[in-house]
Amino acid sequence: MSPFALERWQAFFADFGQFAKGFLYTLEIAICALILAMVLGAIFGSLSATRSKLLRAISRVYVEFYQNTPLLIQFMVIYYGFPLLNKYLVLSAFWTAVICVGLYHGAYIAEVIRSGIEGVPKGQTEAAESQGFTYGDTMRIIILPQAVRMIFPPLTNQVVNLIKNTSTVAIISGADLMFTAKSWSSMNMSYIPAFVGVGALYFVLCFPLATLARRMEEKNKNAYSVG
Repeated sequence: MSPFALERWQAFFADFGQFAKGFLYTLEIAICALILAMVLGAIFGSLSATRSKLLRAISRVYVEFYQNTPLLIQFMVIYYGFPLLNKYLVLSAFWTAVICVGLYHGAYIAEVIRSGIEGVPKGQTEAAESQGFTYGDTMRIIILPQAVRMIFPPLTNQVVNLIKNTSTVAIISGADLMFTAKSWSSMNMSYIPAFVGVGALYFVLCFPLATLARRMEEKNKNAYSVG
């Protein structure tokens, strides 16, 4: 039977409920991991923009570690390695994915926030300090409102990458879209419908965000263009 045979697609749609559960599981991981990544990104992005060498060093260690180690290795260490150290460190596939993906993308979001803060001319910080503004007030009132406009497009791209990277939970048998596609296609010997269908579901999640990022980038270019 052809891999594109109608019967294979009928079987896929007959079992679509399994893929719908995988879709919701993926969405739940993505939302929880994004919350963690945003919190970590805001903390370490702010630390990297301070004048304290120690705080900047702490931020660099976090960012460099997670940007230069594979996400799959982090999954292996937390899911299989931690329980060997202590029996109370056993985590479910769901929370392993949330922690690993959140920590990983928190490093990238920290860099996005740092670059946004540094993109605001330093003269504005100096002017605020000369007027008696504290560092916190300077960031809150003057720097961050301007940085947000530059931060949003790359931040949205990071959200897209985060959603796609949730698929790594399949390596530890998390019931996400990718694992559902692998298990269903193996049982039914119908690989094309499973992976094309899952690809379409990822597209539904990611394409609107990617489009939004492009539009915001174009808006920023027009706002800052001269003439």
